[in-house]
Amino acid sequence: MSESAHVIPLQRVSAAEAAAWHQVVTASMAHDLPGVPPPGPGQVHAQLTRPALGSHRLTWLAVGADGVPVGVAGLRVFTSAGRDHLAELELHVDPAHRRLGAGSRLLSAAVAACRTENRRSLVATAADGGPGEAFGERRGFHRALTLDHLVLRLGEPPAADLPQIADTAPPGYRLTGWTGAVPDELADVFAEAKNAMNDMPMGDVDYGSVAWDGDRVRAMAKVIADRGDTLLTIAAVHEDGTMAGYTEIVLPQGSGPRAQQYDTAVVPAHRGHGLGLWVKAAMVRRLRAEHPGVVEIETDNADDNVHMLAVNHRLGYRSYRRTHEFQLDVSTRTVTTDAGATGT
Repeated sequence: MSESAHVIPLQRVSAAEAAAWHQVVTASMAHDLPGVPPPGPGQVHAQLTRPALGSHRLTWLAVGADGVPVGVAGLRVFTSAGRDHLAELELHVDPAHRRLGAGSRLLSAAVAACRTENRRSLVATAADGGPGEAFGERRGFHRALTLDHLVLRLGEPPAADLPQIADTAPPGYRLTGWTGAVPDELADVFAEAKNAMNDMPMGDVDYGSVAWDGDRVRAMAKVIADRGDTLLTIAAVHEDGTMAGYTEIVLPQGSGPRAQQYDTAVVPAHRGHGLGLWVKAAMVRRLRAEHPGVVEIETDNADDNVHMLAVNHRLGYRSYRRTHEFQLDVSTRTVTTDAGATGT
């Protein structure tokens, strides 16, 4: 990349800009994350053009003197109460154009935006041992959380007692499920259950907390639907009418070979009854029955979330990679911006 390469802030992302973004991300992931499917063009376009829940997005494109896209950065600026100190960074540089300053320029733009937006914490994810890890550490990010990524391959024989686990209700509980938005009569109790995610192990990451209510859970489902994805939920309901736990799966663009695990949580008052294993086993059975095109599910857990890791291993998930959440204290750090800086 020549000295004249520059970073362009994107306003209304065009189809051509989304295609350039997809090109960079695909090249970056193929190099750094072999075996991890990159997002499709439609997913990238939706990510860049559709609003996210409780946040707004800023984006930049780095181009060379010949106009070739060489890097991208996206900043999710959280706006909801409890997270309005926080921004989350995604940054990719095409491997053919690395160590020439594109990553530093993009990061500088993102940090400057954080300061303009009065955000004190910037978090980013990097693969264990990958170039992004070293890039971040050289620029003042510190490791705050390690995530274990696991995959369940649905084509393989399930654990022998998985059907029995899914069919055997703990005393006093029943299963319910839905696609897309939560039914109106369950919205409030579902929101109460969603608040159980606030005590999930998060290492040292300053993620804050989220207050869920019926409007927010509906808004979340709408965001997912608007970008073309399908949200599946299975929940455990106690005989007193409270929602005791739930699990969510997202099918990107409505179908495809790999589903993504979203939240799984059990309300503190209902822990110790095997509800997490029960709802997740029921979701696996549902996927096999209703979505035969899905061949695997990916999830991730903090490495100190020993209970959920045990549940996932019990279901047949196997670890296949690790990532780290890195955090930058924006108010006290100066980021390298010279054109010759090394890094991603």
